[in-house]
Amino acid sequence: VQLVESGGGLVQSGGSLRLSCAASGSRFSINAMGWYRQAPGKQRELVARITSDGRTNYVDFVKGRFTISRDNDKNTVYLQMNSLKPEDTAVYYCGAVITVVTLTRDYWGQGTRVTVSS
Repeated sequence: VQLVESGGGLVQSGGSLRLSCAASGSRFSINAMGWYRQAPGKQRELVARITSDGRTNYVDFVKGRFTISRDNDKNTVYLQMNSLKPEDTAVYYCGAVITVVTLTRDYWGQGTRVTVSS
């Protein structure tokens, strides 16, 4: 199973971006999916998470600005980011708990860079 992110880029403060992460492979089912980010010199941190039945949770610093959603038919999770701030600059990673046949583990994408200029 592979996770492939897209949608990162350079945006001005106050702007918007939409990240996508698509899972591909065979004989798998996706449980929870989430977006994480890692800024230079910092540890990777959770941004938002969505369960297989659509329940969401967000960290405080993105509440009201970011929205996570998923399309189960497309095995894709999205992160709509509005009102972006320079401190949102980071590499954003998609993570998912995936079951392949009978084995369940975490999978990660390669990351997509988001840069917010002031």
